[in-house]
Amino acid sequence: MERLNVAEGSTIELDQVLLIADGERVKVGTPTVEGAKVIAEVLGEDKGDKVIVFKYKPKVRYRRMKGHRQIYTRLAIKEIVC
Repeated sequence: MERLNVAEGSTIELDQVLLIADGERVKVGTPTVEGAKVIAEVLGEDKGDKVIVFKYKPKVRYRRMKGHRQIYTRLAIKEIVC
């Protein structure tokens, strides 16, 4: 998940659930499922893969290279409440 400003080891509640699938039953929200929430524990932060941005213009010696690594928050799902 995108970076969240929460402490490691804390519990968060995500209330914007788009879809719930339980074996054979599937509940699709319009746009979200009413009354559904996900309870997750924060495990820490990680960096994603490096994305290289390279700009080049021929015949004018213009070259720019830039890299970026996005920071993500790692979550462990504890419970899904319907």
